[in-house]
Amino acid sequence: MIATPDRTPLPRAFFDRPVLEVAPDLLGRFLVRTTPDGPITLRLTEVEAYDGANDPGSHAYRGHTARNEVMFGPPGHVYVYFTYGMWHCMNLVCGPEGRASAVLLRAGEVVEGTELARKRRLSARYDKELAKGPARLATALDVDRTLDGTDACTKGDTPLRILTGTPVPSDQVRSGPRTGVSGDGAVHPWRYWVADDPTVSPYRAHAPRRRSS
Repeated sequence: MIATPDRTPLPRAFFDRPVLEVAPDLLGRFLVRTTPDGPITLRLTEVEAYDGANDPGSHAYRGHTARNEVMFGPPGHVYVYFTYGMWHCMNLVCGPEGRASAVLLRAGEVVEGTELARKRRLSARYDKELAKGPARLATALDVDRTLDGTDACTKGDTPLRILTGTPVPSDQVRSGPRTGVSGDGAVHPWRYWVADDPTVSPYRAHAPRRRSS
């Protein structure tokens, strides 16, 4: 018999740990997005860790800016950024306040509110593709910069919450290089995913963007 996932919110202490501990421990947890049309619940299946000043791949590597301000705040808050002029990506802040680190939510399985997610992801051929990749995940959940700084550890009415779910056993967790990271940060095996899960996105090495002539 499969155990019913735990629906209690994760406490802030869960996130107040080193990012390399938090990231793999997020697999199997539930992310609940409350929208005016109803809730969408996602089971996390792929994440990436970014370790602030210790990590050339992190937005906080060179210090505090207006863009990354939330990363320096309390753990358990949502950091949303806009990339390539088209897409939003969602992260969860980790570690003690003042030391920026965060986990990028790369992929997940929509387990509730599938119809709502489909309306936002009309190009998805199958439900397993609804949140297969960080930009797709944010699009399916209607996440944008207005949610930057949201506290995901609060109870009651809140646009985003993280619930305990069912943690993935360690023997089912895989790790490898982060997708699309260049330079010194490319070698870190800080992408974590659930083995053989169809919602996990394919790995892609960094490819420099070509300037249009």
